[in-house]
Amino acid sequence: MNEATSTLEGWYALHDFRSMNWTAWKAADDEERAVALDELQEFWNEWKNVEETSQGSTVVYTVVGQKADFMMMHLRETLEDLKAVENAFNKTTFSKYTTKAYSYVSVVELSNYLGKEGEDPMQNPEIVARLKPVLPQRQYVCFYPMNKKRELNDNWYMLSMDERRTMMRSHSMIGRSYAGKVKQIITGSVGFDDWEWGVTLFADDAIQFKKLVYEMRFDEVSARYGEFGSFYVGSLLSESSLEEMLKL
Repeated sequence: MNEATSTLEGWYALHDFRSMNWTAWKAADDEERAVALDELQEFWNEWKNVEETSQGSTVVYTVVGQKADFMMMHLRETLEDLKAVENAFNKTTFSKYTTKAYSYVSVVELSNYLGKEGEDPMQNPEIVARLKPVLPQRQYVCFYPMNKKRELNDNWYMLSMDERRTMMRSHSMIGRSYAGKVKQIITGSVGFDDWEWGVTLFADDAIQFKKLVYEMRFDEVSARYGEFGSFYVGSLLSESSLEEMLKL
């Protein structure tokens, strides 16, 4: 049996995708819509307080296309905390004007492929910050789930640790070349959701998503062993821009 990769886990993650029920939103009167928006504002303030006390982080983005209208990405200390956030939103007046389009449950993950032997990673402030990150307020987001193949000769899990480590070092160099342009957060979802990892990219120039993902497709890790799910892309929502989006 090949050596399994050991991983470090941080905050749990929920990508909550919602679609607007525009028919119901238009049918509501001005007072009903105002109450819904006021309630949503209260939740937005609560999410900020969680971030300020280093208990998690939340960002909200639009989603371009028919897959959803907006995405809330929550990071929290436990699965129970994630469920509490989800339940609280579902009980708001605003939620009745939305439908659930898609969701993804995972946990922030770092592997030992690039770790230094003999080092206690949890004593490294940089690693702790990567495991419990404050989600960036970049203008654009891109999310997609992915697997490593398990097919005949293209079975990632039948490769030795040394083979996987060598390929992952090469793969990571591509990501590092986009430092400053793209912020990447990898979340593990083995046993949590239908795919093995979720990848969330943040950038101020959306074209960098295309360039990064395209370049990585030529690397053996992706070209031979990568399988990808649906891509979701959108732009940052603030309280004011959300109100503008919902204005009739």
